[in-house]
Amino acid sequence: MGEQRWEDLFADLDAQMAMQNRLEADAETADRTRREQALVGWVDRVIGHRTQPLSLVLDGGVIIEGAVRDVGADWLLVRPQSGGEDLVRTAAVLSITGLGRRVGSDVTSRRFGLGSVLRELARDRAPVEVVDRRGGRSAGTIDVVHADALELARHDLTEARRAENVLGRVIIPFDAVSVVRRR
Repeated sequence: MGEQRWEDLFADLDAQMAMQNRLEADAETADRTRREQALVGWVDRVIGHRTQPLSLVLDGGVIIEGAVRDVGADWLLVRPQSGGEDLVRTAAVLSITGLGRRVGSDVTSRRFGLGSVLRELARDRAPVEVVDRRGGRSAGTIDVVHADALELARHDLTEARRAENVLGRVIIPFDAVSVVRRR
């Protein structure tokens, strides 16, 4: 009977030690996970969910529901469910729903900034609608892209950008832009 007590005692100690080791390993894993998550930016999460439907709330009360197609240094290109393409300035994003835990790689994002993309739109003479951070809308064609602003020739989007159709020009600083819509 005495021998059984020793075996029970040792078995109990072994079980306690194993439980303690499991708890320490779990705590270490949880701590490592928290440290790794602290290094992940929200854009990295967006990159990991490309082509999946997301909902973005932007400055100015703009809500975009669609799939992110491309990511740049300070912008997202979203294909809204309503059609067209929306060039979203990342600084204008207030919240995102639809993201899981997956994280994308920086390799899949483009290094060039918003100004470079806007210059391409200007070169293509693409009609756009610019929505500013307070929700104001300006429609027309980007004529010039400066270091920190775009110059828009305002005209009805159903009309070509011709001198007689231009209603005026407006300069919009990049910092004021929420989204540039191309339909």
